[in-house]
Amino acid sequence: MPKKNASPDRSLHQVTSADGTEISYERSGQGPTVILVAQALSDLRDNRRLAAVLADTHTVVNYDRRGRGNSGDAGAWKAAREIEDIEALIDAHGGSAVLFGASSGAVLALDSAAALPEKVVGLIAFEPPVIVDDRRAPVPRDLAVRLEQLVGEGRGSDAVREFTRIALGASPFMVGAMRLMVGPWRTMVGMARTTVYDTRLCAGLQDGKPLTADRWKGLRAPSLVLVGSKSEPFMQSGTRELSTLIGARYATIEGAHHATPMMRPAALIPSVLSFLDAARP
Repeated sequence: MPKKNASPDRSLHQVTSADGTEISYERSGQGPTVILVAQALSDLRDNRRLAAVLADTHTVVNYDRRGRGNSGDAGAWKAAREIEDIEALIDAHGGSAVLFGASSGAVLALDSAAALPEKVVGLIAFEPPVIVDDRRAPVPRDLAVRLEQLVGEGRGSDAVREFTRIALGASPFMVGAMRLMVGPWRTMVGMARTTVYDTRLCAGLQDGKPLTADRWKGLRAPSLVLVGSKSEPFMQSGTRELSTLIGARYATIEGAHHATPMMRPAALIPSVLSFLDAARP
């Protein structure tokens, strides 16, 4: 049975993933199903604005990835488990869906579309954080190990700081400003273990080297890769290379940046709806 969420106009639902983990989600709107795949250190609350603007034309499934919000986190993490979470959500909503992922959530959406070609009928990837050249420093391959050690020592705040500084490229000033926002920082620290997950998820895509097609060779769904005009140069070159590699449509959202899906999602809607209309069977 659904259980009431904090807002009176939302209800929280659950599906059970293949390994028994309970995955929580909110559902809104009517029409073809779109599943929102959240970025690092985010839960479904961060995608509520995006869900609201898409719900005018689609059934929107906005879920907590495992280890976040009201979702569980059973066993050792593997990318395959998160793909199974998405498959469970798809199966609960008619057996097919479009995926919308932002940042590391876009990487998970890409992996899921490649693994579930019969069930993912469209893919929208907003700024997957691939690093394909020297426009920013690569993410060290041992970062996940360091983050896991910090979390294991009960130093969640330090893990979040290291992840935002090294993986996200935030300046010391920006990290300091984030820590002053006590409520949001505390929420992110509560998800500190998931920094390990997202770092491992993106491994091999952030080395400053050209991408290869092997990882997504199973991808069949029509795809759209989006980037903001105000995003960093490495993001421009990385998303362009990715879109060419997978044969996706590519669009630049004028005035957008990496946080636009959370902060100003209406800016994405013309490009997103145009793609969804074209991709509809």
